Amino acid sequence: MSLFLTLLYVFLCNSVSLSSSLSLHFPLTSLRLTTTTNSSSSSSYLQTSLASRRNPSQSSSSPPYNFRSNFKYSMALILSLPIGTPAQTQELVLDTGSQLSWIQCHRKKQKPTTSFDPSLSSSFSNLPCSHPFCKPRIPDFTLPTTCDSNRLCHYSYFYADGTYAEGNLVKEKFTFSNTQTTPPLILGCAAESTDERGILGMNLGRLSFISQAKISKFSYCIPTRSDRPGFTPTGSFYIGENPISRGFKYVSLLTFPQSQRMPNLDPLAYTVPLQGIRIGQKRLDIPASVFKPDAGGSGQTMVDSGSEFTHLVDVAYDKVKGEIVKRVGPRMKKGYVYGETADMCFDGNNPMEIGRLIGDLVFEFRRGVEILVERQRLLINVGGGVHCVGIGRSSMLGAASNIIGNVHQQNLWVEFDVINKRVGFAKADCSRSIP
Repeated sequence: MSLFLTLLYVFLCNSVSLSSSLSLHFPLTSLRLTTTTNSSSSSSYLQTSLASRRNPSQSSSSPPYNFRSNFKYSMALILSLPIGTPAQTQELVLDTGSQLSWIQCHRKKQKPTTSFDPSLSSSFSNLPCSHPFCKPRIPDFTLPTTCDSNRLCHYSYFYADGTYAEGNLVKEKFTFSNTQTTPPLILGCAAESTDERGILGMNLGRLSFISQAKISKFSYCIPTRSDRPGFTPTGSFYIGENPISRGFKYVSLLTFPQSQRMPNLDPLAYTVPLQGIRIGQKRLDIPASVFKPDAGGSGQTMVDSGSEFTHLVDVAYDKVKGEIVKRVGPRMKKGYVYGETADMCFDGNNPMEIGRLIGDLVFEFRRGVEILVERQRLLINVGGGVHCVGIGRSSMLGAASNIIGNVHQQNLWVEFDVINKRVGFAKADCSRSIP
């Protein structure tokens, strides 16, 4: 069951100011999504009109400490975070494409090992119906909320494939240590859901984890996947200062004024200035305008940890597929589509040989910044002996955006510097021990 799906309902945000108060390092676990669902879909494809991005202000530096741990990675990034007082460890999907964070609050008889028990936490509180966030304001607030029989704020979060989470909006602390806790943050406390884990919403919205906790930057390093049975590679995730960030190359985020509301635009996403795509030594003939929002917001390019594959709008996808067909077309698996969006797949062939024939894949940004996908890891094992180029067609999701998915963030440090409105990249061996 995929958590990375097109949202039917999303939060909308007003202006907010961030400051840096935490510098922490936590474990992430990543599990592969099943191929029976639309695992390539992303919660960052917003289907309703959105309000303006925040205008964060500069603040003092983070405390000079980090907590170091590892995360296991096969595809979906799962954080284990301590929540409540005393802390209860909860598993949350790290998602830079969504806003609302929510945890599992099923009854213990239903979910005995993963659920959060509010009765055990002294810092837990419910949001009453009288709270401002329980009074939707159209058009700048669209999360469906109602009053339950106890006069508490009830929410419903629906996804395009029928996946959902519903429960009460609550306030709770993230307790990182005896001396480091967040203030009470507004979260969803899901009493019913179709997934086993919650979500850590990390976009630029007013109610995202980073906004509420006043975190100025975070970063992660995703290792390459392994098909070896019983072996799971590990990577790293930081909140706050990264000790090796001096080697990062940055691109400025594209920002959008409050008055610039476009139906296909997500102003809360990490929108980057993609300039072009190369395959091998050939720069594809794709107009740069394809990678930035047009008058209706279509063409936005975002970095999303919650999307498995990269997705491209039709013009860009057709150019990429056309070039790959020229190079290895006869070897493609006919009539096969992975995740309902990706049809550049191969069956019964040596993926290393296919990669050699295609060549390296490069995403080009401003100022010479690039994401290099080396030919030896160009194809992704999707099961059943099938390997696919990790790119899908956005229009098949009902979206009009370009999304850099986590499969193309492997062996990279990716830093989201919110205060300075930029994203940094650095090539790395993410399976190695990190200081």
